[in-house]
Amino acid sequence: MDNEKRLVDIELKLIAQEDLTQQLNDQVVELQKELQELQALYRALVRRINEGEAAGGSDPYTQERPPHY
Repeated sequence: MDNEKRLVDIELKLIAQEDLTQQLNDQVVELQKELQELQALYRALVRRINEGEAAGGSDPYTQERPPHY
């Protein structure tokens, strides 16, 4: 195998590796956004539950099951 062919092969592998790295980076960015959205939802739910408890409201998760269960 001559040096030029080896160099071309190395360059092609490098390009493929750079593309894969970019795809992985894009996926990480997307997952980070989704994680931030889920954390915001979680905080909102916790705040809502705490406000309900502070207001003396009944907790819907501790209510009795209806008789048809």
